[in-house]
Formats: sequence, C-alpha cells, structure tokens
Amino acid sequence: MSGTGGADTGGGPAAPAAARRNGDADWDRWPVHDYLRENYRELHPCDAAVIRHHAAFYRTLPPDGIDASVECGAGPNLYPLMAAAAACRRVDALEPGAAGRAYLRSQLDGGADASWEPFYALCRGYDPALPPRLDAALARVRVVEGDLWSAPQGGYGLASMTFVAESVTESGAEFARLCRRFVRQVRPGGLLVAAFMAGMPSYRIGRGPVWPAFPVDTEAVREVFAPHTERLRLTRVPKDPTLPEYGDDGMVLLRASRRTEHGPGGRG
Repeated sequence: MSGTGGADTGGGPAAPAAARRNGDADWDRWPVHDYLRENYRELHPCDAAVIRHHAAFYRTLPPDGIDASVECGAGPNLYPLMAAAAACRRVDALEPGAAGRAYLRSQLDGGADASWEPFYALCRGYDPALPPRLDAALARVRVVEGDLWSAPQGGYGLASMTFVAESVTESGAEFARLCRRFVRQVRPGGLLVAAFMAGMPSYRIGRGPVWPAFPVDTEAVREVFAPHTERLRLTRVPKDPTLPEYGDDGMVLLRASRRTEHGPGGRG
C-alpha cells in the first residue's frame, strides 16, 4: 500500500498524502515479466472463474456476431482476448503502456508462450465455438495504442475490461470516470463484460514500485454502473489463496449492456 505520510505539521497529525491517479504512474515501465511470473504462468482458480463467467456470456452471442470488440487496458493478459474470439470478428487490444504493447505484439507475431495453452484449452472447453488453435483465435487481435481517455467513444459492439479501472488509481472519483468511459466504448445497446479485483489496496509487483489501486466491492461497482447500463449482473468470487498476497479479498465480475436511452449521471 502507498504511504500516507505528509509534511511536518509541527507535532500534529500528518496530512494524508494525495491520492495518486492514473497519470502519476509510468505505465510504459509496467513490470510485464514479473506480473506474468506471479499471475499467469499457471492457471489459477480465479482465472478459471473469470473464463467460466466470460464464456457463459460469449456463448449467448452468435459466432462472428460482433463486428469489433475492445479489451480496455489489455496489458499482457491474453485470456480475455482469447475468450472473445468466437463472437468477435476483430478484437482490439487497447493498451497505453509500451511494455504491455511490446509483449502483446511478441505474442501475436511470434506465437504465444506455451503457458497460455492451458488457458485456451479451458476457454474452448467452455466455448467450443472458439477456433481449434490458439494462434487462430489470436489472429483476430489487433494491438491499439491508447487508453480510455483517448479512445473514440461508441465505436464498438462489445467492450471488455479485466482488472483495470480499480488497479490504476487511488481516487474513487477517477475510478468512476474510468468505468463510465469504459461503458461509452460501446454504442447504446452494446455489450459489456468486466472483472475487478475486490478490496485491493495499492500493490507491488515483484521488487518494483508500488502501483496505485482503489479498493472496490460489489456495491461500489453497482453504484458506478447501474445508472449507465441495463441487464446489469454482478458475480462475487472469493479470494484465491494460490495468488500472491496483494491485499485483495476476491473479485467482482460484471455483465451488462449500455443503456439505450439517456440515463442519469454526469459527464466523465
């Protein structure tokens, strides 16, 4: 967790440090290989839960029924990209960080690491409409430089976001704005699927710096999304003891669609 110390106040209580925001972190230097080593070199129960949840969502859609989808803040995690490959003819991996984009391009151009094969086998087990081979699924993916602030709004039929909005800022207000921008990636009526780490404070990967995060729970996610979505379904997943200790208490998984008429809520 990030420090809370402030300037000397002459013996009184120290003022809390200002919440760090997304723009305060150097995402170009995200520790991709430490992150993969800690989280994705083996298939953890929490990953299986996300894959099962997402597959149930994608199985409701006709094969190739979505012209283009976007994975917001894709990072080096390939399984959300795999899961979309039956329903979506093109999958844009929107990624602001140079390190994340470099890893994604290496996986698309040179073949995915063997450690991703068990993830894809599970994806196909839940959704047989996926291509028989992982490389065929990833052939639908296009790496796009950018973030939720710069990406055009309303251009996709489906948007996915996996461990992003709550893992890049310590500000609850900015978390809410990021979620609203996520909703607006799809046109009205467009589909949304997401996963959030629950209760996670700012965290460290490997021996590197502390990265900003905002602890959320099911009600916090519901409060942000309910005014802007329809058919909102939230699923709580318990803490996975096989993961490194990041201070989280599980996950919140989301399915919804963007409201087709103007709803409440400010601009963001």
